[in-house]
Formats: sequence, structure tokens, C-alpha cells
Amino acid sequence: MAERVLIVDHLKFSYEGLFNASELFALISGWFFEKSWDWYEKINDEIITPRGKQIHIVLEPWKSTSDYHKLQMRIKLNMIDVKEVEVEKDGEKIRLNHGVVRIFFDGYVLSDRLGIWTSKPFYWFLSIIFEKYFFKRHFRKLETWIESDVDDLYNKIKSYLNVFKYTYQQ
Repeated sequence: MAERVLIVDHLKFSYEGLFNASELFALISGWFFEKSWDWYEKINDEIITPRGKQIHIVLEPWKSTSDYHKLQMRIKLNMIDVKEVEVEKDGEKIRLNHGVVRIFFDGYVLSDRLGIWTSKPFYWFLSIIFEKYFFKRHFRKLETWIESDVDDLYNKIKSYLNVFKYTYQQ
């Protein structure tokens, strides 16, 4: 079994206002494609209520950095009371979403990603020795890598959502 070390713990982002939900999701998936991360959607729920849509998405992307280590993120994307609105910009109408967006980021470093070094007690002992004395510098590099990637994605989403400076009449 692989050991998973939590590096980034519940980095939170909250936004209320206008946004385009499909563009936001495309921005996130495009970022992972640019950085060569593999990913899948663990949860994608949408509930329609009288107050608007409640959307809950959990993404778990990963990146294999070596035969032994793997970087992993968990992104929980909650969109609350999402309604479609029309906004006029430069004389033309744009369809956007209005609601609350809450995003939680977690970043992990996984060791023994294939589970080979925990199959026998002697291998397990060797893996502890190697991690403690030989892979420590490599592990620190992976820590900074996952921190910088989470921070980069956080800032990209933050700058994207702060672009919407339109007003609309309810």
C-alpha cells in the first residue's frame, strides 16, 4: 500500500457573482492537460432546486514523477444556487451563470505508487531506509512541485473569476 503524505491541506477559494461554469471547468481541465497531469472525475452531481442548481464535482488528478513517487491533487468544486442570467456587454447579450463557487484544494505526494515495496516485510524495511536516507531530497523537490502546481491552479482560477465585472438586473 502506498504512503500518502498531505502537503497542501484544504486551500480554500470562495467566489460569489457572475461566472461561466462550462468555461471554468474547461479552464481546470485545460490546465491539467497543459501540465501533463492525468485525471478523472470522482464525483459529478447536479441537483436542481427552486433556488437554483447545486453542482458538486470532485476531481482527483495525478502525475507520476518516477517509478516510485506520484503527485496527486483532490479538488472539490461546489457551485451553490447557480442560475442562468443574461448580461449585456457592448450591446450584445451574454449568457452567464450567477451563484456561489467554493473550491477546496488538497495536494499529496504518494510513495511506492505501484505497491511493490510493501509486498514483503524485507522490502518494506528497505523502503523505509531508502525514504529516510536516500530519497529525502527528492521528496522535498516533490513537495515544492505539488505546492507550486496547486498555487498556480489556484491563481489561474482566481484571476479567471475576477474577470467578470458585469452587472445585471435581477
